Amino acid sequence: MFTKAAAETYFNGEKQASLFFLGIALIAIIAAIVLFFYFKNPLGRGVAVPLLVIGLLQGVVGYTVYSRSDFQRKDIVYKMDLNPGALETKEVPRMQAVMKQFTIMRYVEIGLLLAGIFLYVYFRQQPHHLWWAGIGLGLLIQAGICLAADGFAERRGQVYLEGLQSFLSKSGIR
Repeated sequence: MFTKAAAETYFNGEKQASLFFLGIALIAIIAAIVLFFYFKNPLGRGVAVPLLVIGLLQGVVGYTVYSRSDFQRKDIVYKMDLNPGALETKEVPRMQAVMKQFTIMRYVEIGLLLAGIFLYVYFRQQPHHLWWAGIGLGLLIQAGICLAADGFAERRGQVYLEGLQSFLSKSGIR
Protein backbone atom coordinates (compact mmCIF):
# COMPACT_ATOMS: atom_id res chain seq x y z
CA MET A 1 0.00 0.00 0.00
CA PHE A 2 1.29 3.41 -0.98
CA THR A 3 1.17 5.72 2.03
CA LYS A 4 2.10 9.28 2.89
CA ALA A 5 5.29 7.87 4.39
CA ALA A 6 6.14 6.27 1.02
CA ALA A 7 5.60 9.61 -0.75
CA GLU A 8 7.79 11.34 1.83
CA THR A 9 10.45 8.65 1.37
CA TYR A 10 10.47 9.28 -2.39
CA PHE A 11 10.95 13.05 -2.05
CA ASN A 12 13.52 12.66 0.73
CA GLY A 13 15.40 10.26 -1.57
CA GLU A 14 15.26 12.83 -4.36
CA LYS A 15 16.60 15.48 -2.00
CA GLN A 16 19.48 13.25 -0.85
CA ALA A 17 20.32 12.26 -4.43
CA SER A 18 20.33 15.93 -5.46
CA LEU A 19 22.85 16.69 -2.71
CA PHE A 20 25.03 13.88 -4.03
CA PHE A 21 24.67 15.32 -7.54
CA LEU A 22 25.64 18.76 -6.24
CA GLY A 23 28.73 17.21 -4.65
CA ILE A 24 29.67 15.49 -7.91
CA ALA A 25 29.16 18.79 -9.73
CA LEU A 26 31.42 20.62 -7.31
CA ILE A 27 34.12 17.96 -7.61
CA ALA A 28 33.88 18.06 -11.42
CA ILE A 29 34.13 21.86 -11.53
CA ILE A 30 37.11 21.95 -9.17
CA ALA A 31 38.81 19.14 -11.11
CA ALA A 32 38.20 21.03 -14.37
CA ILE A 33 39.81 24.18 -12.98
CA VAL A 34 42.80 22.25 -11.65
CA LEU A 35 43.24 20.31 -14.88
CA PHE A 36 42.96 23.40 -17.04
CA PHE A 37 45.16 25.80 -15.09
CA TYR A 38 47.66 23.59 -13.27
CA PHE A 39 48.20 20.62 -15.57
CA LYS A 40 48.86 22.45 -18.79
CA ASN A 41 48.87 19.49 -21.14
CA PRO A 42 46.39 18.89 -23.96
CA LEU A 43 44.90 15.74 -22.43
CA GLY A 44 44.17 17.43 -19.10
CA ARG A 45 42.76 20.53 -20.73
CA GLY A 46 40.56 18.37 -22.93
CA VAL A 47 39.21 16.47 -19.91
CA ALA A 48 38.51 19.80 -18.21
CA VAL A 49 36.02 20.94 -20.86
CA PRO A 50 33.29 18.28 -20.36
CA LEU A 51 33.98 18.18 -16.62
CA LEU A 52 33.22 21.90 -16.42
CA VAL A 53 30.29 22.08 -18.85
CA ILE A 54 28.50 18.98 -17.60
CA GLY A 55 29.47 19.79 -14.00
CA LEU A 56 27.69 23.14 -14.30
CA LEU A 57 24.60 21.38 -15.69
CA GLN A 58 24.75 18.83 -12.86
CA GLY A 59 24.91 21.69 -10.38
CA VAL A 60 21.84 23.39 -11.84
CA VAL A 61 19.86 20.13 -11.89
CA GLY A 62 20.98 19.18 -8.39
CA TYR A 63 20.08 22.58 -6.97
CA THR A 64 16.72 22.65 -8.73
CA VAL A 65 15.69 19.22 -7.45
CA TYR A 66 16.97 20.01 -3.95
CA SER A 67 15.19 23.35 -3.71
CA ARG A 68 11.77 22.04 -4.75
CA SER A 69 11.74 18.64 -2.98
CA ASP A 70 10.41 19.84 0.38
CA PHE A 71 7.57 21.81 -1.21
CA GLN A 72 6.61 18.87 -3.43
CA ARG A 73 6.74 16.44 -0.50
CA LYS A 74 4.41 18.58 1.61
CA ASP A 75 2.11 19.26 -1.34
CA ILE A 76 1.70 15.58 -2.24
CA VAL A 77 1.11 14.47 1.37
CA TYR A 78 -1.51 17.22 1.71
CA LYS A 79 -3.21 16.14 -1.51
CA MET A 80 -3.25 12.49 -0.45
CA ASP A 81 -5.50 13.49 2.45
CA LEU A 82 -7.50 16.42 1.18
CA ASN A 83 -7.44 16.44 -2.60
CA PRO A 84 -6.46 13.07 -4.10
CA GLY A 85 -8.10 14.03 -7.39
CA ALA A 86 -5.28 16.55 -7.93
CA LEU A 87 -2.83 13.66 -7.84
CA GLU A 88 -4.62 12.18 -10.84
CA THR A 89 -4.76 15.41 -12.81
CA LYS A 90 -1.37 16.92 -11.91
CA GLU A 91 1.10 14.62 -10.20
CA VAL A 92 0.58 11.48 -12.29
CA PRO A 93 0.94 13.38 -15.61
CA ARG A 94 3.98 15.22 -14.21
CA MET A 95 5.62 11.94 -13.24
CA GLN A 96 4.76 10.35 -16.59
CA ALA A 97 6.53 13.28 -18.29
CA VAL A 98 9.50 12.87 -15.93
CA MET A 99 9.71 9.17 -16.81
CA LYS A 100 9.72 10.04 -20.54
CA GLN A 101 12.52 12.53 -19.88
CA PHE A 102 14.53 9.78 -18.19
CA THR A 103 14.20 7.66 -21.32
CA ILE A 104 15.41 10.52 -23.51
CA MET A 105 18.27 11.31 -21.12
CA ARG A 106 19.33 7.66 -21.07
CA TYR A 107 19.76 7.70 -24.86
CA VAL A 108 21.60 11.03 -24.77
CA GLU A 109 23.91 9.79 -22.01
CA ILE A 110 24.60 6.53 -23.83
CA GLY A 111 25.37 8.56 -26.98
CA LEU A 112 27.78 10.78 -25.03
CA LEU A 113 29.36 7.72 -23.42
CA LEU A 114 29.92 6.12 -26.82
CA ALA A 115 31.23 9.39 -28.26
CA GLY A 116 33.61 9.66 -25.33
CA ILE A 117 34.88 6.12 -25.85
CA PHE A 118 35.35 6.76 -29.56
CA LEU A 119 37.20 10.04 -29.08
CA TYR A 120 39.47 8.65 -26.40
CA VAL A 121 40.31 5.43 -28.22
CA TYR A 122 40.76 7.09 -31.60
CA PHE A 123 42.91 10.05 -30.48
CA ARG A 124 44.86 8.74 -27.45
CA GLN A 125 47.82 7.57 -29.57
CA GLN A 126 48.01 10.79 -31.61
CA PRO A 127 50.21 13.32 -29.74
CA HIS A 128 48.89 16.29 -31.73
CA HIS A 129 45.28 15.39 -30.96
CA LEU A 130 45.44 14.60 -27.24
CA TRP A 131 43.00 17.42 -26.54
CA TRP A 132 40.32 15.37 -28.35
CA ALA A 133 41.30 12.28 -26.36
CA GLY A 134 40.83 14.37 -23.22
CA ILE A 135 37.41 15.53 -24.38
CA GLY A 136 36.53 11.86 -24.90
CA LEU A 137 37.80 10.87 -21.45
CA GLY A 138 35.88 13.70 -19.80
CA LEU A 139 32.69 12.75 -21.68
CA LEU A 140 33.19 9.14 -20.69
CA ILE A 141 33.50 10.05 -17.01
CA GLN A 142 30.61 12.50 -16.90
CA ALA A 143 28.22 10.46 -19.06
CA GLY A 144 28.92 7.39 -16.94
CA ILE A 145 28.17 9.27 -13.71
CA CYS A 146 25.00 10.81 -15.14
CA LEU A 147 23.82 7.49 -16.56
CA ALA A 148 24.25 5.78 -13.19
CA ALA A 149 22.63 8.61 -11.21
CA ASP A 150 19.69 8.87 -13.60
CA GLY A 151 19.26 5.09 -13.51
CA PHE A 152 18.77 5.20 -9.74
CA ALA A 153 16.47 8.23 -10.02
CA GLU A 154 14.43 6.53 -12.73
CA ARG A 155 13.92 3.45 -10.56
CA ARG A 156 12.83 5.63 -7.62
CA GLY A 157 10.48 7.54 -9.92
CA GLN A 158 8.94 4.35 -11.33
CA VAL A 159 8.25 2.99 -7.83
CA TYR A 160 6.72 6.34 -6.85
CA LEU A 161 4.54 6.54 -9.98
CA GLU A 162 3.29 2.99 -9.54
CA GLY A 163 2.58 3.74 -5.88
CA LEU A 164 0.58 6.84 -6.80
CA GLN A 165 -1.43 4.90 -9.35
CA SER A 166 -2.08 2.15 -6.81
CA PHE A 167 -3.16 4.72 -4.22
CA LEU A 168 -5.55 6.32 -6.68
CA SER A 169 -7.02 2.93 -7.66
CA LYS A 170 -7.61 1.98 -4.04
CA SER A 171 -9.08 5.41 -3.34
CA GLY A 172 -11.61 4.86 -6.13
CA ILE A 173 -10.28 7.73 -8.21
CA ARG A 174 -8.92 5.59 -11.05
